[in-house]
Amino acid sequence: MRNTRIMKHIYLLLVSVLTLSNCANAQNPKVEITTTLGTIELEIFEDKAPVTARYFMQNVDNNVFKDACFYRVVRMDNQPNSDIKIEVIQGGLYFEELVDQKPTIAHETTKETGILHTNGVISLARNNPGSASTEFFICVGEQPNLDFEGMRNPDGQGFAAFGKVTKGMDVVKLIQEQKDNGQMLVERIDILSIIRK
Repeated sequence: MRNTRIMKHIYLLLVSVLTLSNCANAQNPKVEITTTLGTIELEIFEDKAPVTARYFMQNVDNNVFKDACFYRVVRMDNQPNSDIKIEVIQGGLYFEELVDQKPTIAHETTKETGILHTNGVISLARNNPGSASTEFFICVGEQPNLDFEGMRNPDGQGFAAFGKVTKGMDVVKLIQEQKDNGQMLVERIDILSIIRK
């Protein structure tokens, strides 16, 4: 009887350890973007935006971003013809001949994920819904017009947010302050690496 009780305790202990191990493994991935102006760290919300987040992480793991850069900055002072103004920095592969080779993914709206475009949120750039691939942007400040039913895009579907900056918003803001010509950076900011942390 005593041996049975001991075995039961050992079994329960093993189940607890395995459960805790699985919980640890289920944590959202962390990513580090190293640029010529500094490093940006992000949490990627695979739990809330599985389609978009996993696609981004596949690109990270497959070294798709090896020639990436930040190339566009949007500030209040450089969008005079936009009624709905936003503030972001945009990066990715930049060249259409590179971007067009990559598969696109289904559009995951903020209504589905609950990830709103708040300060530091990373999201996929797109034209029509379902056209997003490698190009992404990071919000500077609150950007509700990028959410589902937001007014920045006429189709009202918003953009697919999938993560958030946890460290390095000073670098994001520094990139946003660089000299531009019609929102396109005069000197693109090279992304030296995007890796899992």
